[in-house]
Amino acid sequence: MNALFSEFSELDTAHMRRAIELAWLGRFSTSPNPRVGCVIAHGGQVVGQGFHVQAGFPHAEVHALRQAGNLARGATAYVTLEPCSHHGRTPPCAEGLIAAGVARVVIAMGDPNPLVAGKGIALLQAAGISVQCGLLADEARALNRGFLSRIERRRPFVSLKIAASLDGKTALSDGRSQWITGEEARSDVQRQRAQSCAVLTGIGTVLHDNPRLNVRQFPTIRQPLRVILDSRLRTPESSRMIQDGQATQIFTLQKQPALFAAYPNVSVRQCAADTDGRMSLPDVLAQLAEDGIGELMVEAGCTLNSAFLQQNLADEIVYYQSAKILGSNAQAAFLLPENPAVLQQDAEWQTADVQILGNDIKWTLRRAV
Repeated sequence: MNALFSEFSELDTAHMRRAIELAWLGRFSTSPNPRVGCVIAHGGQVVGQGFHVQAGFPHAEVHALRQAGNLARGATAYVTLEPCSHHGRTPPCAEGLIAAGVARVVIAMGDPNPLVAGKGIALLQAAGISVQCGLLADEARALNRGFLSRIERRRPFVSLKIAASLDGKTALSDGRSQWITGEEARSDVQRQRAQSCAVLTGIGTVLHDNPRLNVRQFPTIRQPLRVILDSRLRTPESSRMIQDGQATQIFTLQKQPALFAAYPNVSVRQCAADTDGRMSLPDVLAQLAEDGIGELMVEAGCTLNSAFLQQNLADEIVYYQSAKILGSNAQAAFLLPENPAVLQQDAEWQTADVQILGNDIKWTLRRAV
């Protein structure tokens, strides 16, 4: 191999960082494809750049090569993910780089997709192109956490969204929760939804809030799939997620696939039951991954949130905390057994980011590694 893992220069790092920035521009639209950015340069001179916008449309390398034209010959291409080597809805990017006469390719990380998985690198090397891998690999993995989770773990990356009061409550005792947080926090939730492949909730939230769980504050190429966990199929036909025409999928334990047949935007799927007779969350996640769902945002009540935590199925918590106090009779964010052992242990969750949004705090936590 041609120095597949080696030292990189400051210029290499700068170009790859730019490629990652470009890839992030596709965060609302590439699903189920990964987010990919590409920069083509001669030394410090960038001659082409691009990012993947949407599945079925040209990949990042194609955009960058078109911009570079003949200047791609002898240049270095910086790509955030191993170039594809197979014919899908678009031609192989590795072949495009070879045809353009690129002399060197720097890749942030290999593609674990079995359709690629080293084949793109091998194709480039067989053509005599110098290939180096591993530059800003951690940043590249974070960029595609959903895609990688779907491929490597066979389940989506799960993010729990919680909107809670200062005293840790998510709704009044009668279920009312509009509005605990302010406009800035709610706008941020819209962006979180847009980045997600799907938004999941439970039947309790549907019955209490009749939510839409879509993106409304700005135009987006695609809306996230709405997923309802409804073991007994109690979702009202009049609910917004049935009536608005946008894609909704209901998981249930019932055998009534014909229900909602009059609504082409709605599909009903049966899932397995766990040992307690409840809906199996691992089975739901596995089915979603098979459908190409990489990033899953959970917007639900305390019962479902607690289940994801207890079963170690949550990868991230995005906790929006307001300065309001709802009182002791209000509903808590979680319903979990007391855990005295945790006082003698390191925290299971680590702070990844804290932001102030208006008068609210956005606290992002991820599992300790």
